[in-house]
Amino acid sequence: MSQGRTADGRAAVDAGNGAASTIDATRLRVAIARLSRRLRRHQLAGLTPTQLSALATVEKIGPLRLGDLAAAEGIAPSTLTRLVTALEDAGYVKRCAVPGDARASRMAISRDGQEILTRVREETTRILADMLAELTGAQRAAIAAALPALEQLAGPDPRGPQHR
Repeated sequence: MSQGRTADGRAAVDAGNGAASTIDATRLRVAIARLSRRLRRHQLAGLTPTQLSALATVEKIGPLRLGDLAAAEGIAPSTLTRLVTALEDAGYVKRCAVPGDARASRMAISRDGQEILTRVREETTRILADMLAELTGAQRAAIAAALPALEQLAGPDPRGPQHR
């Protein structure tokens, strides 16, 4: 399989069978951005996308220091302080003392935080399922076939967190 890039941002891919397909990176970027905005539109629980991402990170990684959360989310510590304060005020996270370091604390997700993440995920899945139901069978099959490639694109950035 060989590939190249055209001047207009399209990725030309030869699958090895003589048939080349061209992916318009601009169209893909716009479609993904619009879909992402549509899925975030519901504003369940009054969380911003950044707050929701931080809450999901705390859930996934477990109790972690503020600096580790800032690094994981790729945001400045000053921004993180406001974000964590909002999550804490809403009751979605709680601070835990770090044994042996009186100045440090860790953030842990609360039961309310767990519940809100579950509700947001269920609502977002329902919205996406409703959108998929409006497509033709051939369109749904095309998305199903593209899912492994999309999952790979959405995986961790091999260049590291500074390239998010």
